[in-house]
Amino acid sequence: MDPEIYQHTEEFVLESGQTLSGLEIGFHTYGRLNKHRDNVVWVCHALTANSDVFDWWKGLFGDNNLFNPEDHFIVCANVLGSPYGTTNPLSTNPVTGSPYYLSFPQFTIRDVAKAHQLLADHLGIDQINILIGGSLGGQQAMEWSIDQPDRIKNLILIATNARHSPWGIAFNESQRMAITTDRTFYANKPDGGAKGLKAARSFALLSYRNYKTYNLTQQESADNITDNFRASSYQNYQGEKLVKRFNAYSYWYLTKLMDSHDTGRNRGGVEKALSTIKAKTLVIGIRSDFLFPIEEQQYLFQHIPKAAFAELDSFYGHDGFLIETEALTNIINSFFKTDVRGKIIELQQTA
Repeated sequence: MDPEIYQHTEEFVLESGQTLSGLEIGFHTYGRLNKHRDNVVWVCHALTANSDVFDWWKGLFGDNNLFNPEDHFIVCANVLGSPYGTTNPLSTNPVTGSPYYLSFPQFTIRDVAKAHQLLADHLGIDQINILIGGSLGGQQAMEWSIDQPDRIKNLILIATNARHSPWGIAFNESQRMAITTDRTFYANKPDGGAKGLKAARSFALLSYRNYKTYNLTQQESADNITDNFRASSYQNYQGEKLVKRFNAYSYWYLTKLMDSHDTGRNRGGVEKALSTIKAKTLVIGIRSDFLFPIEEQQYLFQHIPKAAFAELDSFYGHDGFLIETEALTNIINSFFKTDVRGKIIELQQTA
């Protein structure tokens, strides 16, 4: 299902002071806003996902899942810079009449949150009952909850952090280095940097999973293998898979986007910024997460006023939040109050 497109008619001013003209935001909605306008579930997606949350978060979102269109009005917006409906480096620069490519302006998590706010205004959404996101999605949800604390009632943050770590930034820089070794990245053509993107994706996978994951899923069944290992084929396959659906320019900018995440920037520090969140918050961490260690989620729990903490048990590492949907459903259900029909409505009092 193709996304709907919201066209913003005014200049969109970025945190840097640069502007974008003709901002477009791709988004999906499912279900209907009820008469009390209190059934909104807003999803913030991760790095290379899109606004069709029913496609990539199956088991948690869907007709017969915890978040379903019968009970909830579900909204997911494609992030700025991503190639799935929102203005991005391959969009046409109205000044030049050609795609932006590497002349696209730098943008931050706060800019993405601001774009979400514009779309919410356009859709007539005054209050969001549940704002949820994992990884980069969690970073967006956190920024929005700090910037508009009265708009968000309940917040679910999964496998994310208050400020992107030097560890995470180093992984992202290594991926960008791989992309820029492909000289076609500077050729300003839609498929530029494709080989570099493939290599970058291979780096990323190592951070999304871990030693145990690969040992269980990519182990050889025979003991006479000397080449063409399953793990090698897996890395190549996943790299090629991303190249077919994404582009190197968006990927380069989106890794920069993640690096920009710092809730404390110009707010007196991280702890002060987190203390302004008014939403009842459920923070979920994954013990096996190599990229966003569980200590980062425990930190959020300690510094967000009305917060609860849960641990998701998964050997899939960071990717566990996308895979372990049954376990996530159980965790979320155990923390939320429900109405007579069993629809989740509010995070139970946690502070």
